[in-house]
Amino acid sequence: MSEPQKIRLGISTCPNDTFAFHALLNRKVDWQGLDFEIELLDIQQLNQRLFDDQWDVAKASFHAALLLTDRTVVLPTGSALGFGVGPLLLASQPNQVPLNATQLTLCPGEHTTAHLLFKLFYPATSRVTHTVFSGIMPMLQKAKADFGVCIHEGRFTWEDQGLSLVEDLGDRWERETHSPLPLGGIVASRRLNPDTISRVQAVIHESLNYSLNDPNAALPTMRYYAQEFDDRVLMQHVELYVNTWTEDLGELGRKALADLSARAKSIGIVDPSDRPIEVWSNNSGST
Repeated sequence: MSEPQKIRLGISTCPNDTFAFHALLNRKVDWQGLDFEIELLDIQQLNQRLFDDQWDVAKASFHAALLLTDRTVVLPTGSALGFGVGPLLLASQPNQVPLNATQLTLCPGEHTTAHLLFKLFYPATSRVTHTVFSGIMPMLQKAKADFGVCIHEGRFTWEDQGLSLVEDLGDRWERETHSPLPLGGIVASRRLNPDTISRVQAVIHESLNYSLNDPNAALPTMRYYAQEFDDRVLMQHVELYVNTWTEDLGELGRKALADLSARAKSIGIVDPSDRPIEVWSNNSGST
């Protein structure tokens, strides 16, 4: 009997990922003859290791995915995108906006979609430093930076931390594009053969359905990895980031990716000659 094929899988510690991958992580679904080696990391660590070609399948910021279209395809299941899901630009003091290079803005990673949105909407308005997302709000509270682009649980807790909202970057995206905001998704290496990618997609889809059918079953896994341990906040996060487009990107999800790609090309982040971003399809390999 042949050895199962090893799949190096990287996902984030965010509640939407640990919710979607709970059943896969705990082997409550059939692994389809695959052997998943799983690591859970911060999104920028995932992005960087993707650039270093260390994953077979991984959660990636769509900013990173746009730069890796020659090496990866996007799986239709597992994405985080939607309306009202965007990162928040927060300030350490009220009534501040980024205006000049003496000010400092913290972003959660060079290749995060949060950073891409900041570059789209606030070009050359401040110095930018990257740090792990969970450290941004504490640094703002200590006035070690002027602004921070906050993601994940920070969307629900920033007021409790005494911070000020400059702008909801997701709302701005929606007003300008009339598309859901694509934050991140699951990408698979083009090295994998089509049958393997199809099996990976099937396992992820089954894992997500397992949690959708019994959301409370995923809470212990979510608590274990979360920065925020309040169950109410964890489930708010899932309700916001896990939606119909997480189950399948669909046509509107594909349009949102095309919009993000066009905007990234318009400001020189992505070369116009780069391969278009592709979403995997069992029927044709990719589309």
